[in-house]
Amino acid sequence: MSSFIIEGGHRLKGEIFPQGAKNEALQVICATLLTDEEVVIENIPDILDVNNLIALLKDMGVEVQKLSPDTYSFRASAIDLEFTKTEDYMKKIAALRGSIMIIGPLLARFGKAIVPKPGGDKIGRRRLDTHFNGIMKLGAELVFDEKKQLFSLSANHLRGQYILLEEASVTGTANLLMAAVFAEGETIIYNAACEPYVEQLSKMLVRMGAKIEGIGSNRLTVKGVTRLGGCRHKLLPDMIEVGSFIGMAAMTASEVTIKNASIENLGIIPESFRRLGIAVQQQGDDLYIPPQEHYTIESFIDGSILTIADAPWPGLTPDLLSVMLVVATKAEGCVLIHQKMFESRLFFVDKLIDMGAQIILCDPHRATVIGLGDRFRLRGMTMISPDIRAGISLLIAAMSAKGKSIIHNIDQIDRGYQDIDLRLNKLGANIERT
Repeated sequence: MSSFIIEGGHRLKGEIFPQGAKNEALQVICATLLTDEEVVIENIPDILDVNNLIALLKDMGVEVQKLSPDTYSFRASAIDLEFTKTEDYMKKIAALRGSIMIIGPLLARFGKAIVPKPGGDKIGRRRLDTHFNGIMKLGAELVFDEKKQLFSLSANHLRGQYILLEEASVTGTANLLMAAVFAEGETIIYNAACEPYVEQLSKMLVRMGAKIEGIGSNRLTVKGVTRLGGCRHKLLPDMIEVGSFIGMAAMTASEVTIKNASIENLGIIPESFRRLGIAVQQQGDDLYIPPQEHYTIESFIDGSILTIADAPWPGLTPDLLSVMLVVATKAEGCVLIHQKMFESRLFFVDKLIDMGAQIILCDPHRATVIGLGDRFRLRGMTMISPDIRAGISLLIAAMSAKGKSIIHNIDQIDRGYQDIDLRLNKLGANIERT
């Protein structure tokens, strides 16, 4: 198990470029299974989850070439469907949450798909229902082998339907969209997720020959085609990394410029940090975070305590709530962090409390942060990263803390953040990997 040893109190200074968006990468890489022609994808992040998905596609028979450090070519002209019945396939796909999105492409192109039940995903059950219910409405048959914990889908012929999703699931929308491109007739997906990454997937599919209307909205209309061709696609920068860098700069009173942030695709992320009192300045397509010794949390107009809550796009992404919670510990004032969409995301706050933060965990979904400003500084300690988002939040806390901290299980952080220690050390951080 790898660990970080962090010496807190070092200020950062300089420019940093966000990596390509992990959540978009998982979608568009799966979409390469829809054609036997070459698809080139640029700005792919070198992170564990994405690398594992690329390795899985190689095992399935996809010809993959690395054209540059962040650009890959995919050609799925010789898929080995027998491999999808092997124990090796089952083991690899079960360990990779994003691999659920191979269902839509495999079913649409080959008429069948097999996936094991994902393990250890406490927030995944409703998402799987959204995936399967939508695809079954297109005409697929689902069989669940309870003994082997396997889902098998098959369809001789997919037909377009009007589908109202029970939740605006990003991965569920992506899976259904990829299945619908080959469905006969017209498919309407209502209450579709409209995150920039789904918009990016839709634009890529259109360049491949798909017919999709309503891109960027929550009502997608798909007119089925018989085949798709190749294309070239470039990933957006990762909005979660952008938000994480804003939080790091604020907590360490640092001067950081986040380059090429694709501000138009960040939604309300910059403004949400501004409500915590952080100066976030736009300079072209860059975000400049000036050094701030102090920042004060806003109140609502009537003077009541600010609430920051997650919501489907264009609301605030839930992946940044843990970062904002950490940032609020150093602010002046109080804020209620309300994690509406998922359970257990706030359970890492006990570690922040041990570091000296004033936080009341109200229930699994809500935490009240009492920011003490200059009267407070986190103290270093040893802790374990429970997941990607909590892990990066604990790293931010450790970078601002007094003394040294050790974070174990940083493989979790590596799943979402490319060489984060090396990149931050170039800006002045002191992070050692062991």
